[in-house]
Amino acid sequence: MQKYKIFVNRYFYFYKGLRSNPHKKIKLNLQGKIMSWDWEKLKQQQQKTGGGGTGVPPQVDEILKNIKKFKFPGGPVLIIILIALFFGSSTFFTVGVDEVGVVQRFGKYVRVCQPGLNFKLPAGIEKITKVKVKRVYKEEFGFRSPSGEARKLFASGGGENKNVSLMLTGDLNVGVVPWIVQYRVKDPYNYLFKVRDPRKLLIDMSEASMRLVVGDRSINEVITKRQEIATETQEHLQAEMDKSETGLHIVTIEMKKTNVPEAVQPSFNEVNQAVQEKETMIYQAKEDYNKAIPTARGEAERTVKMAEGYALDRINRAKGDSSRFVALYQEYAKAKDITKRRLYLEAVTDLFPKLGHKYIIDAEQKNLLPLLNLGKNGAEK
Repeated sequence: MQKYKIFVNRYFYFYKGLRSNPHKKIKLNLQGKIMSWDWEKLKQQQQKTGGGGTGVPPQVDEILKNIKKFKFPGGPVLIIILIALFFGSSTFFTVGVDEVGVVQRFGKYVRVCQPGLNFKLPAGIEKITKVKVKRVYKEEFGFRSPSGEARKLFASGGGENKNVSLMLTGDLNVGVVPWIVQYRVKDPYNYLFKVRDPRKLLIDMSEASMRLVVGDRSINEVITKRQEIATETQEHLQAEMDKSETGLHIVTIEMKKTNVPEAVQPSFNEVNQAVQEKETMIYQAKEDYNKAIPTARGEAERTVKMAEGYALDRINRAKGDSSRFVALYQEYAKAKDITKRRLYLEAVTDLFPKLGHKYIIDAEQKNLLPLLNLGKNGAEK
């Protein structure tokens, strides 16, 4: 390598000396040997080898001359065709049925293009960005679906946060709360220009909203009232998205099966079983209470009503009797003989049918034997 450097340096000085003194002979000492060079012989050798045998690089002016001599096939026509293709491909574009096109002119927002064939200024002046506004995106939290990848939280460690579904409830219990957020783009302008990373903001705000709602409820409510929690979380998350001007619309939040961590699940099941047995005994006691108390109350009310009815009947009877006696007394006072006879006849008419066998005799009769026929039973005179 050192010998090669010495050779190059000495060859450079040799070539420089030839250009300054073309008819002078220069002696060059290489590896201890003295060699004489003649300019005429060197020139003839270069002409024979085309200038490349000695390793001298071609001059810049020769390269430029060769480039100028080169001509494209077709000439100006080909250039015009290429320019037309460039402008045609960069001015006309197509927007799909499920998306819109956001046009920027020198980086500044200009307009929104609807689905179909559209026109814009050439590339370098206007830029088109297509945004899918009808597609529903999905983010999963706390689980991995069979058809998709689980969500990755960009934490300080850079890995997947497996504890995203672990949440502290209002009664200081820990619950496993997996859920899905479905959303779409409703405002392309806000989606592209207002927030640097709308998806990252959605992920963080979704987790914050879910923890806020779950933190206000007990573990039993988190397990049994999933739809209520999902609705409240969706309302809170949508309010935060609108406040941040992300241009996203929350379609729905779906709560998956909520439970407690596996480490405490056996104990939690025992507690739930004890609570259920307690509630069962309370319900049975309430059932017996609801059966016995209404029956006793009904019986007491029936007795009271019977007593009230009996008292009312006795009072009405007494009032009727007293009214009847008063009326009789008034008639008796008007005609005592007639009233006495009428009362007597009414009493006898009411009494005689109840006496059975009756014997009517003369008041002056002294002996009953001749008149009484003892041989005939049931005879009446």
